[in-house]
Amino acid sequence: MTRHEAIENLLVALDTLRSHKVRSGLTILGIVIGVTSVITVASIIDGLNRFVQTKVDSLGSRTFFVSRLPAGQDPNRLPLRIRIRKYLDFSDAAYLRETCPDIATATTFGTRAFFFGQTNVISYEGQRVERVFLRGAEPELSEAIPAYTVGQGRFISRYDEDHSRAVVVLGVDIADSLFPHSDPLGKQVRLNGQLFEVIGVFEKDSGFFGAGGINQFAMIPLNKFHKDYPDTKEWAIAFTAPKDGDVQKAKDEVTEALRRRRHVPFKAENDFEIISPDFITALWNNLTGALVLLTGIISSVGLLVGGIGVMNIMLISVTERTSEIGVRKAIGARKADIRLQFLMEATVLSCTGGAIGITLGAIIAFVVRSLMPSIPATLSLLWVVLGVGISVAVGVFFGYYPANRAANLDPIVALRYE
Repeated sequence: MTRHEAIENLLVALDTLRSHKVRSGLTILGIVIGVTSVITVASIIDGLNRFVQTKVDSLGSRTFFVSRLPAGQDPNRLPLRIRIRKYLDFSDAAYLRETCPDIATATTFGTRAFFFGQTNVISYEGQRVERVFLRGAEPELSEAIPAYTVGQGRFISRYDEDHSRAVVVLGVDIADSLFPHSDPLGKQVRLNGQLFEVIGVFEKDSGFFGAGGINQFAMIPLNKFHKDYPDTKEWAIAFTAPKDGDVQKAKDEVTEALRRRRHVPFKAENDFEIISPDFITALWNNLTGALVLLTGIISSVGLLVGGIGVMNIMLISVTERTSEIGVRKAIGARKADIRLQFLMEATVLSCTGGAIGITLGAIIAFVVRSLMPSIPATLSLLWVVLGVGISVAVGVFFGYYPANRAANLDPIVALRYE
């Protein structure tokens, strides 16, 4: 087919669409729905994937966590042999720092929060903040987890820790609530009834899907935390591998040290968990897997309905233009020319639906990102290309049968058709 013939077939296809606007619009509705749903969900998930990866990176790519129970699981659903594991000890991190030369640092931290059934209240001169995440931490925590970056003042020092000083580092949301018009540094706040000096304020954290994150944290020295809340049993440890060190060697060294310290029998499984920050990514992928599957089903149904609509309208078009096909064959048009003409019409029809679907998907993604910044929907070029490819594939697949039927019409019978 020459360039002139291709342009002529395209113009005929567009003229057919213009002459049957309502019919064409209803025909491509299924394709519009299918492509719109694919583009919208893909944009949201792509944006969220990048967001989740950014949060994982903020935890430190060489940082690992030790906990008594597996992360991201309901403890009540775990087997009894896991639920009855011995608690991690308050001094385990200090032991790791002394006995594991292949790690950069290790630090213990503890948490009191409302989801553990605990309450924390912090106040200053009539201002009051509830549902605070209170964490006891050693100075090494800021080295192990880059997310704990102080924007004002300083982090907990070794002197604060060794002397169990009543000092606190606040998240931005807490600081803004307690000190809306003044500098919080050096002020005395009342935390769960006790006076603490504010020594620092964390940098603003984007949170996780709208949650406050570090913005809602109050952090005090670990020794002070342990002294004030002796009933705390659930401790966690963060340790890091050196920048130029072997990550696996560091993990193995920590595993062996904890097994010795906790007297785990030689052939018994570990009674603790070593967790990589990647567990958040794995958990997120599990959560989005069902959403992707559901979207795929909805999109497939929409595209199937749209494809059947394209086939139906093309069969009607073949019937309406039987005489035209006969004339074209009589003056020398080949089967391939007729087939290509109708195939191009079907493809143009489906691509029009695809273009509308991509546009609507992009608009929805933009609206979602504007109204809910915690869901950073982002339209990628990859999904635009896939949307176009899907539209072309639907047009070719469902348009081939009507096009082939038109190409195989007997010219004599077609000329006599009324």
